[in-house]
Amino acid sequence: MTAVPARADTVPARGDWRDTLREATDLALLGFAVALAALPVLTLAPALATASAALHDRSVTGSWPAARTSLTRFGRALPAGLVASAVTLAAAALLAADLLALATGRVPGGGPALALTAVVVAALLGYAGLVAVALGRTGGRGWRAAARHVAGTCPQRPGVWAAASGVCALAALLAVLVTPVAVPILGGYALAALHALDARRPAPAPDPS
Repeated sequence: MTAVPARADTVPARGDWRDTLREATDLALLGFAVALAALPVLTLAPALATASAALHDRSVTGSWPAARTSLTRFGRALPAGLVASAVTLAAAALLAADLLALATGRVPGGGPALALTAVVVAALLGYAGLVAVALGRTGGRGWRAAARHVAGTCPQRPGVWAAASGVCALAALLAVLVTPVAVPILGGYALAALHALDARRPAPAPDPS
């Protein structure tokens, strides 16, 4: 009787609930690490870029980068990241003031103007989230290149842009509703969701130089 040869294309073992719990815990810890690094406020952008790079490493290699690697990336991202943080926070403050003025009736326009402004804010949030993903693919380097790259690819991938805008808008809404201690956890999950969205229809990585 001839022996049946073993199949080479064996199905990989599926993870169980412990793998899911471990992944959820890692993302929560990543969110708290970003919150801690962003305490000076202007370090928010470098912290997000470093976390995005760590998530990219996790998706490519299956493991998180060493703490020393992340610290090096954070320090390297600081000079340009401080400027990016200042510009982003200033724009966010202006948009928030605009939304508040429309919502309270201090600025004419009513519901249509408020809805249009909310859509613009969501689109900008989605764009910023995809920039963070692009930075993660270059180790947290090349802010201007990442911003230009995403500005060029968003019209080519409207579905990804719309989904990223939805993720960011939902995360912002939940951040207002949940207890403050859960906001960092929400941030880690949102950044992971953005990476998952981008991976479904990946764009070429931007040139950080």
